[in-house]
Amino acid sequence: MRHRTVARSWPASLAWLLLAAVVLVALLGPLLVQADPLRQTSAALLTPGSAGHPLGTDDLGRDELARLVHGARPLLLVSFAATALAAGVGTLVGLVAGYAGGMVEQMLMRLVDLALAFPSILLVILLVAAAGPGTVSLILGIGISLAPGLARLARTLTAREAAKDYVVACRLGGTSAPHILLREVLPNIGGPLLAQVVMTLSVAAGFAAGLSYLGLGIQPPQPDWGYMVQAGQEFLFTAPRLVVLPATLTLLFVVACNFVGDDLRDALDPRGTA
Repeated sequence: MRHRTVARSWPASLAWLLLAAVVLVALLGPLLVQADPLRQTSAALLTPGSAGHPLGTDDLGRDELARLVHGARPLLLVSFAATALAAGVGTLVGLVAGYAGGMVEQMLMRLVDLALAFPSILLVILLVAAAGPGTVSLILGIGISLAPGLARLARTLTAREAAKDYVVACRLGGTSAPHILLREVLPNIGGPLLAQVVMTLSVAAGFAAGLSYLGLGIQPPQPDWGYMVQAGQEFLFTAPRLVVLPATLTLLFVVACNFVGDDLRDALDPRGTA
């Protein structure tokens, strides 16, 4: 077996560093930046470098650096939670459909096809609008809308593995279906699934930021990168940093997830081992 590693190119290495940096900012940033992101002062729209405000203040006099740091956590929370929900539901449906075959597969995959017939962003907006804005509804809406794509991939991979000799031998030996799926099939399809899940994380982050921009996501006064872009667009020409900074951070996170997903796919591709 030839060992495969991640981050074998400089774009991949940079993507891993960016992804790790954003996660660290979300976890540790609020502990390092002591300024209150909700505290308003009379000094509105201070320029970067002002005393006590390295990145200035927004239109309500709130510290911009503190809002950027504290705004990372809600976005990552929604993105990771929604991706985990999508991965759990999609993998379960795909495993059952690909292993059972027959009528069970037809019924499950027709439901998946029906969900995929709707544009994902429209499905997310409908689900979130029906449940009302907020963190929980955002996680459920994004997770449910992204699950069908993972279900289709899991079904294809499971059907391929289910036809192999080791699975047939397990069936003939009387091994239960849950044991075969969890202990035999899932570990062998985990690589491609993991790579796709990381790419799905970037889509979830884009949806979360977009819905917050539309007012259907994280609600003010809690800082959130998507809402910060919406709130700052009025001052795009007088204080462009209010839009550029949160938008750039969101873009970097989304692009980093895509590059990391590509890197994982290449590293875990079984056709690349010998």
